[in-house]
Amino acid sequence: MDNDREEKALTFAQLSLLPDEAVMAHLRHRNGDALAVLFHRYQRLVFSIAIKVLRDVAEAEDTTQSVFLELYKSASSYDAARGSAKTWVLKFAYHLSLNRRRHLATRNRFAAEPVQELEDLVPLLSPGDLTYPEKKHLIEEALSQLNDRQRNVLQLAFFEGLTLKEIAECLDENVGNVRHHYYRGLDKLREQLSSSFQPQIIYARKEISDAKA
Repeated sequence: MDNDREEKALTFAQLSLLPDEAVMAHLRHRNGDALAVLFHRYQRLVFSIAIKVLRDVAEAEDTTQSVFLELYKSASSYDAARGSAKTWVLKFAYHLSLNRRRHLATRNRFAAEPVQELEDLVPLLSPGDLTYPEKKHLIEEALSQLNDRQRNVLQLAFFEGLTLKEIAECLDENVGNVRHHYYRGLDKLREQLSSSFQPQIIYARKEISDAKA
């Protein structure tokens, strides 16, 4: 009990000096300053995920607040053996953002607009007779042909820069399954692009090396 009281007594400044896992221990004791430390460290990351999924500043801000509220409520479920605190935060951000997007879509409030980040994939196509809008449309169509798991893995890899191990932790999958979804998704993406307009995809720019996993 004395240790619990001592942990609860730590201030924001003191907690700021601790590593994430130690901060999580204090969050489990409902220390509001511990949540404030996590918010300070990761609110930009959470917001960046929310805005990429929702494409609306107000919705992304609300979702960011919801993520940290859920982190506070679920602190007791955190297990450092299953992944870092950063990955745990990212998992909440990703799932809550997707849930909010689905909720808005069922009420026709989510605009079916092209994914802005797909512009990052356009340079992967070799030069040819296609215009920039045609290449972008081609990539959108190709991604739409992937199954949900393949598309989710590629989006986390391309747009969030996660390693295979981090994606596995985020999606509650083993690394072997994630690797399978990743390479199968890339293969299907290449097939779709090649069968339509015969451009070639350059893998080197975005491919995740197995060593990182």
